[in-house]
Amino acid sequence: MLKVNRDDERPIWQQLLDQAIHNISTGNWPQGELLLPTRELALLVGVSRSTIQIVYEELFSRGYTVTSRRGGTRVSEWSSLTTSSKEDTTQGPVPPELPLLHSAVGQLQDWFRGKEHHKVDIDFTPHEPYLDEQFHKNWRQSFLQASTAMDLTSWAYGNCYGFVPLREQIQRYLSLERGVHVHINQILLTSGAQHSIDLIAQSLLSEGDTVSVEDPGFPAAWMAMKYRRMNVVPVPVDEYGLQVDRIHPQSKLTFVTPSHQCAVGVIMSEPRRQQLLQMAVQNQSWIVEDDYDSEFRYRGDPLPTLFSQQPRNTLYMMSFSKMVAPGIRISAIVGSVEAIGQLAQVQELTYRHLPIMEQVTLAHFIAHGHFMRHMRRFRNVYRRRHEAMTKAIMASGLGDRFKLSGVETGLHMLLEAEESFDEDAVTNQALQMGIRVYPLGPYCLESKRKGWVLGFAKVDEAAIEQGMPQFQTINRMD
Repeated sequence: MLKVNRDDERPIWQQLLDQAIHNISTGNWPQGELLLPTRELALLVGVSRSTIQIVYEELFSRGYTVTSRRGGTRVSEWSSLTTSSKEDTTQGPVPPELPLLHSAVGQLQDWFRGKEHHKVDIDFTPHEPYLDEQFHKNWRQSFLQASTAMDLTSWAYGNCYGFVPLREQIQRYLSLERGVHVHINQILLTSGAQHSIDLIAQSLLSEGDTVSVEDPGFPAAWMAMKYRRMNVVPVPVDEYGLQVDRIHPQSKLTFVTPSHQCAVGVIMSEPRRQQLLQMAVQNQSWIVEDDYDSEFRYRGDPLPTLFSQQPRNTLYMMSFSKMVAPGIRISAIVGSVEAIGQLAQVQELTYRHLPIMEQVTLAHFIAHGHFMRHMRRFRNVYRRRHEAMTKAIMASGLGDRFKLSGVETGLHMLLEAEESFDEDAVTNQALQMGIRVYPLGPYCLESKRKGWVLGFAKVDEAAIEQGMPQFQTINRMD
């Protein structure tokens, strides 16, 4: 029998419906049982007939009952839950074992944050840029003004290549600042470097293809490629960058960071660049040029891109994570019309398009001059911190014990130790003293090189001058 609880905040029809569903699902109302006519049940329960009609209509629409003009309303023929054990009904499918995924994510977390996440006094992170309230104010202003100017058409499904006005701003920036001259249909927007690499793997490679990566290098690149079942082959890096003559002869793609090598920090020499470009043309293979950090160069202008010399074989990756902020999650891939077109098709199938507000805001941020003013201001900040970092390393004696590299460009430098050195022990000792440094190990596939990748973007001059002597003290203890 259905009952109404006048103290229950739920509507009466909802109370009665829940009771009816419970009776059916537990077998109290057996399959095929004829329910009372609405008028009769309404009198028994003490509610209006229209309330019971609502309940019956809901039961029918959800498939709990069937109805006919002559047969009335009956409980549907279905297997009630009472036939299953409690254990059966509470256990769902078991996710498959994905050791490759779990291993890669674990490695990625070790590389990105370090093994310990507790708070420290000084963090020499190489992953994040400097941000301040002026940036926050300008971004908020662009957000408000851009959102005010939007019309309803902006909220429809977007272009899988990305927001056209933003691609136009990126096109203009690349032409003026990087010497890369392309049409907007050669620019595809993504949500970060890892998204870009994953798209490239899905669009331009086949499972089992051989790809070559720098070692030490960018862990997210080779982890994403491995997860897509590529045969990832490490290529050593020396003081001139990627050792091109060590690239696997069957390689379909080579991932390279020529302007500021990820981890070691060196610049790829011009002979090596030409050798790599010639090899790509001869082998009909791809070069993925990750141009991160290239805008922050302390000796002269940014170096020419590989893409500008060989656009048919090169996919150029740029990201706003370091130039503006990682939270924006907007990057771009630049390539030939054909390659970008194929990437866009995969994007449309799997991701559709990026969220609109970040794109609209960034387009406004660039178009109204905030971006270039931001870059000029932050270059000055980084130049001061770069100078403070190099001076502190040399003054503390760290430069005498370890090899310093990667000081011409970017937001980090490498302090390299002998291969026999216990970098993990020193890293952990530094952590106990409130200093987080980032060991070279997580950047390596097969390389045995040791040292620390030290970022200075988020560390002010006072913290640098305090942290480096403390780090030297820890190394003396080792």
